[in-house]
Amino acid sequence: MCSHHPGCPNADSPDRDAAHIVSSHPEQGWSLLCNGVVRFEDNGEILPDRRVIASRRPSMAHHAA
Repeated sequence: MCSHHPGCPNADSPDRDAAHIVSSHPEQGWSLLCNGVVRFEDNGEILPDRRVIASRRPSMAHHAA
């Protein structure tokens, strides 16, 4: 349960990334948010119900070399 005031958005909310970081591991490229979401440095996520949200980082494949 979130103890922040105001409370953090839950994992199903579109703004779930606004939840506070409770454990940060930049050397491994991920953080655990207060709402149970694991957020990766490429903006991909694993939700508490084990659903995977693909990376939202723009692909460089579409850019000309």
